[in-house]
Amino acid sequence: MKITILFLAHAPAGKVADAELHFTDGPLAGLKLVGFSIWERRQGGHNVTFPARSYSVNGERRTFALLRPAGDTQAQQALAAQILDAFHAQQQTALVREFGAPAR
Repeated sequence: MKITILFLAHAPAGKVADAELHFTDGPLAGLKLVGFSIWERRQGGHNVTFPARSYSVNGERRTFALLRPAGDTQAQQALAAQILDAFHAQQQTALVREFGAPAR
């Protein structure tokens, strides 16, 4: 599986990137899962949201998570951490391209 980060030029306030999971082997090879977003937290740092769809019930807006833990919620936290790691790595690569090699 490969994580692709898509930086956004025009996005809602606080949203910094989208992320996609590209499957490279197994029965999902050649497919991608989209809908992950990376947001800047007000207190600093970043947060990952998972694919979801919104719907209304009696005028109340709700969301339906499209990717949920099958049992252990640690798997979802581990995936969010991997997405953030890929985001930070790509952010560093972009900075090096723009400003040159980091000072030592």
